[in-house]
Amino acid sequence: MINHKANIAMNDKNILLGITGGISAYKSLELIRLLKERGYSVRVVMTKHAQAFITPLSFQAISGNPVHTELMDETIDHGMRHIELAQWAEIIIIAPASTNVIAKIASGICDDLLTTVCLASPAKLFIIPSMNKAMWENTATKKNVEKLRVRNIEFIGPESGLQACGDDGFGRMTEPAEIVSRLHHNTEDNYFWNNKKIIITTGATQAPIDPVRFITNKSSGKMGYALAEAAYLLGAQVTVISGETSVNQPSCHCFIKAKTASEMQKAVENKIETQDIFICVAAVSDYTVANVSAQKIKRGRQSLMLELIPTSDILATICAKPKKPFCVGFAAETENVLENAKQKRLKKGADLIVVNDVSQPDIGFESDDNAVSIISENEIINLEKNTKQKIAQQLLKIISNQYQLQKRITA
Repeated sequence: MINHKANIAMNDKNILLGITGGISAYKSLELIRLLKERGYSVRVVMTKHAQAFITPLSFQAISGNPVHTELMDETIDHGMRHIELAQWAEIIIIAPASTNVIAKIASGICDDLLTTVCLASPAKLFIIPSMNKAMWENTATKKNVEKLRVRNIEFIGPESGLQACGDDGFGRMTEPAEIVSRLHHNTEDNYFWNNKKIIITTGATQAPIDPVRFITNKSSGKMGYALAEAAYLLGAQVTVISGETSVNQPSCHCFIKAKTASEMQKAVENKIETQDIFICVAAVSDYTVANVSAQKIKRGRQSLMLELIPTSDILATICAKPKKPFCVGFAAETENVLENAKQKRLKKGADLIVVNDVSQPDIGFESDDNAVSIISENEIINLEKNTKQKIAQQLLKIISNQYQLQKRITA
C-alpha cells in the first residue's frame, strides 16, 4: 500500500511558491506557467532578497494572484497573512531555495513571511536548492539538509553544471519542467527510498607494486558519486565506499576511503549485513601483485616480470550471502557488450547488471555523460546518452521498481 504522502502532489491543487534571493529566480516564472497548465492554483511569497533579482509584478502577472512580501498585512483581519497562507496551501515549494532559507527552516527560525508560513503550515514542503557549489558542499548545509529530510521535507535537485559564477558542479536549480515532472512522479520514489540503507562502491582501487608504483583501472568516480547524490536526495541512508576519484565527495551519511581491493571488500563486509541495496560501481582491480617490493624497484636493463594473482570478487561474494541485499553490478565492456554483461550477471549472481560500452569515447570513464543498458533476469532496459546525473535518477527508478517486483514475487 502506498502511503498518502507519496501521492500528495498529484491530488492537491493549492501551491504556495516561495521565491528566495538568487539569479535563478527567473526560472520560477516558467515554473508557475507549467503548474497552472496542470490545473494548480499558485500564490507567491517573495523574500526581500528575491525582489532584488526580479519584481513582484512579474510573478503577479504570471500567477494571476497578488504577491505577498510582508509578514504583517493590514489588509486582512488581525494582519496575520502567514496564518491565512499557511491554511490555504496544500503544497509549499521553495524555488529557488537559498542556503540561508534552508538554514533558517532547519533551525526553526521564522523572521520573514516565507519562513513563518513554512513553520505554521501542515502542507507538504518541497525545497529546490540553488547556490554555489561550495555552499552546497559545505558541512553546515549538508547537516541542515539532513535535518529537513528527517522531517519528511523533500528535495528536488540541485543539478550539476555550469553556474552563473563560473564554477562547475552541484548547485544549479533544477529546470521547471523537471520539477513539475518529479512533483507528479517522483513522490512515490521518495517514499520508497526513505531510509532505505544503501552501499555504493565507486572509484578505482590500486594494486601496489612498490612504495611508489601501482596498477589501477580507469575510473573518475562520477557515475558512483552521481548515484550517491541522487539516492541521498531521495531520502536513502547512503554509505559511499570510494577508491581514487577525480571529483568532490558527494552528499552521503557515511564516506569511507579504500585504496586497495582488499580494503574495499573489508569496508563493504563490515556494513553489508544491515543494508537493503548494494550497488557496485567501483572499478576494482582484478589482480594484485604477488610480491610487493618493500623498496622502490630501480630501473634496469632487464625486463621486469610481475606475478599477478586474482583479487577476491566483491560483488560475487556479497551476492553469495544467504541474506544478501538487492545487488546491482556495473560492467565496462569493449566488445560483445550485452552478451558479456548477461554472463557476468549470471556468474556473479547479481539482481541487475548495468553495462556500458567504454570503447565509445563520449561516454563512461572521465566523461560527464553516459549511456547504459540494465540487464535483469527477464529484460534489458536501454538508457540513451544523458548526463550521469540524469542516468543516476533513471537508474534509481529502475532499481526501485525491480526491488519491489522481487519482493512481491518472493512474498
